[in-house]
Order: sequence, then structure tokens, then C-alpha cells
Amino acid sequence: MNNTLALWHQCVKTRDISLLDDLIAENCVFLSPVVHTPQVGGEITRLYLAGALQVLGNEQFRYVKEVTSGQHAVLEFCTEVDDILVNGVDIMTFNDEGKISEFKVMLRPLKAVNVVHAKMKTMLEQLSA
Repeated sequence: MNNTLALWHQCVKTRDISLLDDLIAENCVFLSPVVHTPQVGGEITRLYLAGALQVLGNEQFRYVKEVTSGQHAVLEFCTEVDDILVNGVDIMTFNDEGKISEFKVMLRPLKAVNVVHAKMKTMLEQLSA
């Protein structure tokens, strides 16, 4: 898990989405703050995370807390999108191979959820084209 977390931090810092292939398990489940159903599979998880790196991964993005226990990690982040403060957490579960098998994102406040939802919708349409 520690190697995976270090690689995740490198991916976020460099916005190198090619690193997602080494991070995400093929059966990964992605739980979005705005989509009510789990998104199942490595491909869709990588798509959502690539979009999030574009939308949230600006120069203001920073992790402010990290808690790990067993095969789980919770990383709290802060950033700004369209001059709106976004506060959230990435909750990760790792499989026996050390890859991310579940990735849950939670955001606050509501104004931030709304702006991220709109930006992610546009970004996912672009990435899927």
C-alpha cells in the first residue's frame, strides 16, 4: 500500500495519468460524490480519475491530512475551482497486490459539489470522445 500511495502522490503532483495503469485494479469500484451508482471497473475508474486530475489538480490542490490503516487510506484535500473552495476526501481500499480496488470521493460544501459536478461532466465528455 505504501508504494501505491507514493505513486498516487506522484500521479497527482505531475498529473501523469499514465501512472493510473499501475495504480488501479481492473475490478476497481469508483464511488463518485455526484453519481448515485458505483462505477465498476478499472477503465471507468481511470477515466473518472483522469477527469478529476484535470478539474481539481490545479496549483492550489494539496493534501492536508492522510490517515492509513491496514488496507485503507483517507486523504483530505483542499483546492479551488472557479474561486470556490473545495474540500474533500479520497478514501482508498487496496487489494492484496497493493492496487486500489475501491476509490471513493466525498466533497463539501454544496457549492463546491455543484461546480465540480458541472466541470467533471464537461471533462468526461471530452475524455470519452
